[in-house]
Amino acid sequence: MALSVGTKAPDFTTKDDQGNTVSLSDFAGKIVVMYFYPKDDTPGCTKQAQSFRDNYEEYQNKDMVVLGVSVDDEASHKAFKEKYGLPFQLLVDSDKAITKAYDVDGGGYAKRVTYIINGEGVITHVDSSVQTSTHAQDVLKTIG
Repeated sequence: MALSVGTKAPDFTTKDDQGNTVSLSDFAGKIVVMYFYPKDDTPGCTKQAQSFRDNYEEYQNKDMVVLGVSVDDEASHKAFKEKYGLPFQLLVDSDKAITKAYDVDGGGYAKRVTYIINGEGVITHVDSSVQTSTHAQDVLKTIG
């Protein structure tokens, strides 16, 4: 069961696909779309990432942050990002700490759940029935 709307999003500190240290608190004041996905470079996860890539300019125009999270390591994220030209950060969760904190642990992988977090760090929307190929557009419709 995913975290509920109205819950304070758990802060975290991890590495991204480039080895940079990233914390949720780095994005205070911005809307963050944090999407959890099972595995780099698999069909559904690739469609979902490409959906965000293809709509990324619209997210930037709205001053929103997109973060992809899976339990894959930095090297896997880097290769996935380069292969598909993904313009947003992929966060490393090899120890599953973020996956567990957000209650999306699928037993060895992250369940496909997206959280929209407002500028105060509160979860405003949870999507656990993701349509991978249209997900980025669906999120934009939700936000308005």
